Amino acid sequence: MSNKPRPDDRREPVPELVTLHVWRTGKAGLPRALTRLAVDPGRLRALPGVRFAKLLGTGTGTGFGPRDADLTRWAALTVWDSPTAVTGFAGSPVGRAWSRIARAAVRIDLRPLTSRGEWSRRQPFGDPPGGRSSGPVLALTRARLRPTRAVTFWRAVPPVASALHAAPGLLARFGVGEAPLGWQGTVSMWRTPADLVAFAYRHPEHRAAIMRTPTEGWYAEELFARFEVRDVVGDRTVLGWTTDGGMKVGAV
Repeated sequence: MSNKPRPDDRREPVPELVTLHVWRTGKAGLPRALTRLAVDPGRLRALPGVRFAKLLGTGTGTGFGPRDADLTRWAALTVWDSPTAVTGFAGSPVGRAWSRIARAAVRIDLRPLTSRGEWSRRQPFGDPPGGRSSGPVLALTRARLRPTRAVTFWRAVPPVASALHAAPGLLARFGVGEAPLGWQGTVSMWRTPADLVAFAYRHPEHRAAIMRTPTEGWYAEELFARFEVRDVVGDRTVLGWTTDGGMKVGAV
């Protein structure tokens, strides 16, 4: 009998809570932020109650490309065993270190609605059954680009980024990445699920990019997840979120 794991062996239980911590630092804090980026990934994964975690650099969201890097904003995506486990983050070595160098910070509490694909050969958000949200939602995409297809991919990005900037219902958007090249992703927050769906499947630029993905073979690994935004705690301007779009965050 083969001991090779089946794809479903990597699927994990659907977490009740996923958090996205985002910190804004000053330019003078860049050396310390880069040190934290090197030191903290292992510490973050080792925190009690952490099931999966990634420490990420970010982009401005204007182009989602290598030149889009924002060296004054950093993020940590964390999947928790239980909602109570996150209470220890602020007092942890990771939380305290980033608090010392951050000028502003925000935490987004998320509940997975859908997820497909893998991240580091894992399915960190499990296989959510779907579900609905009457309030804001967050979409997360991430991919590991094939080196031979990266240039073609970056050429396809600008029209999509321009269209996203003007999309109705968009509250915030920025790029995320584990490395400067080849490991890319996006975070976008939307007023309602309908706004997200309208852009993802009806906007011509984004739809064209979706149609090209299977034939171009851009990705060696990819993941797309959608979350209900349960709360936003802290300074939302760190996200580039300057308007509520007529809705109340936290009442979701």
